[in-house]
Amino acid sequence: MLIQNDSPSVKGSLEVDRIKKPYFVWFEENWQHDDVLHQHEKAQLVYVESGFQYLTVAGKIYLLPQGHAAWIPPNATHKTNSHSEKIKLMVIFFDVDKELPFYQRVGIFSAPPVLQEMIKYAEKWSQIKEESPTETLFLGALYNELPQFAAQALPLYLVLPEDKRVRKAIDYLHTHYTRNIGMEELSLQAAVSLRTLERIFKKETGLTLSKYQQMLRIIKSIELLSDPQLTVSEIAYKVGYKSLQAYTNSFYSIMKNRPSAFK
Repeated sequence: MLIQNDSPSVKGSLEVDRIKKPYFVWFEENWQHDDVLHQHEKAQLVYVESGFQYLTVAGKIYLLPQGHAAWIPPNATHKTNSHSEKIKLMVIFFDVDKELPFYQRVGIFSAPPVLQEMIKYAEKWSQIKEESPTETLFLGALYNELPQFAAQALPLYLVLPEDKRVRKAIDYLHTHYTRNIGMEELSLQAAVSLRTLERIFKKETGLTLSKYQQMLRIIKSIELLSDPQLTVSEIAYKVGYKSLQAYTNSFYSIMKNRPSAFK
C-alpha cells in the first residue's frame, strides 16, 4: 500500500508494509489519502482530532467523527474520504501479533481522554522509519490497551448493498433523506415490485427502511455537528426532524449520548 505525501521530510511514496518496525506513526493536517480501495498487512488506528472522515471497509461505510478512532484490521480492503474542509488525522500502523477478536475486526469508538493524550504524544515519532526502544515500548502499551479503550464501540455504519436494484433505492434515499420516504416510492425508483424490494432491502442492508432512514439522518447530523456555526436545533431540522426533541430522542437511541456531546 502506498501513501502519497508532499511533506518535505518524506519524498515520494512510502510503502508501509516495507517499514521494518512493529509500529509506525503518521500524523498530518489536511490529510490527503488516495480515495481508492487498497489493503496492507499492517493494521491501522485512525484518530480524527478535528473534522470528520468516512471509512469504507468490508462492504460498509463508517462515519468517523471528531474525537473518535477507527481500528482497521490487517489485510482489510478499505478506503477513506472526507467532505470536511479541514481535517487532522493521526494514523498509527501496527504489526498484529495477537489473536484477540478485537484486532481482527473493524471498530469505531469514542477515544477516551487517556487514549487521545497517548496518540497526541506519539506525534513526536511521526514519519520516523528508524525504530527506537522508547517508541516501541510506548506504542506497545497503547496497542495492548486498545481493546479496553474500544469497549464501547459505536454502530456508525451503513451497509453497501451488492444488489444493483437496492443500490438505486439507496442512492435515492441518500439524496432525499430529509423526507419520509415509503417503500412504494423506492420501488418506483428501483424499477422493481414493492414485494421484491421489501424482501431484498432488509436482506442487503440488515435494516428496515425506517431504521435505515434513522441511521442515515443521525450520521448526516454528526457531520453537521462539527460545524460550530450551526445549533443543534438547526441541525435537527436540516436532517428532516420536525422537532428538537424527536431528534434528540432518535440520536440518543443510537448513540447512547446526546448531540451536544459531539459539538
